[in-house]
Amino acid sequence: MNAPKKIGILGGTFDPPHLGHLKLATHFAKLFNLDELLLIPSGEPWQKATHITRAETRLQLTEAAAIDLARAFLYLKISTQIGVDRLEVDRAGPSYAIDTIKALRDRYGPTASLIWLMGADSFMSVPSWNSWRDLLNHVHFAVASRPKCALETEMRPEIDALLAKHQTLETDAIEISPSGHIYLDKSLAVDLSSTELRNRLRTPSGNSLGPEQIPSHALEIITNLGLYK
Repeated sequence: MNAPKKIGILGGTFDPPHLGHLKLATHFAKLFNLDELLLIPSGEPWQKATHITRAETRLQLTEAAAIDLARAFLYLKISTQIGVDRLEVDRAGPSYAIDTIKALRDRYGPTASLIWLMGADSFMSVPSWNSWRDLLNHVHFAVASRPKCALETEMRPEIDALLAKHQTLETDAIEISPSGHIYLDKSLAVDLSSTELRNRLRTPSGNSLGPEQIPSHALEIITNLGLYK
């Protein structure tokens, strides 16, 4: 019998995509030996400020960042297939993770392992997500640590309860089951923020930002279009 597919899902505003996104994607693609990795820019990110970059432009930036990610995978000999999915961009109304997850579950079937990749700051905000108690019925969470987000000291009671019920220390548990587990990874510490990068790009020093912060192909588009000025 064929082993169930392992699909990584990295959603976000991607305004702009940055090296932290790529590092997180690379780390988990290798850790879980993902078959596919989907980058899914949000259409209408309901928890973000209203002055975000238009969805089609953020999709373009994400597609550009995916070129750099594919090159990194090739160099590191990671066989994961990368896709940029316009699922949320094309869907009318607010972009809720639960709707995206259910659509991907329908696409990949009941046995595929769906793994939602996120940083610790996003994980801490999960109780504010729409229908958040239903999420782990359809997907796993793989959470990367953030230097400025201490899970142990900032944990909300809802997160504590989620971990008590769903946390696993074994990658195999996620790879062989379709949903229901939370894996915390403290070996990767990503300290980049799209908000901070946007603010820097709006200042005179923004011209000093390079590919160590923003993927080179996305940075070229930002420069050519004069974004975040």
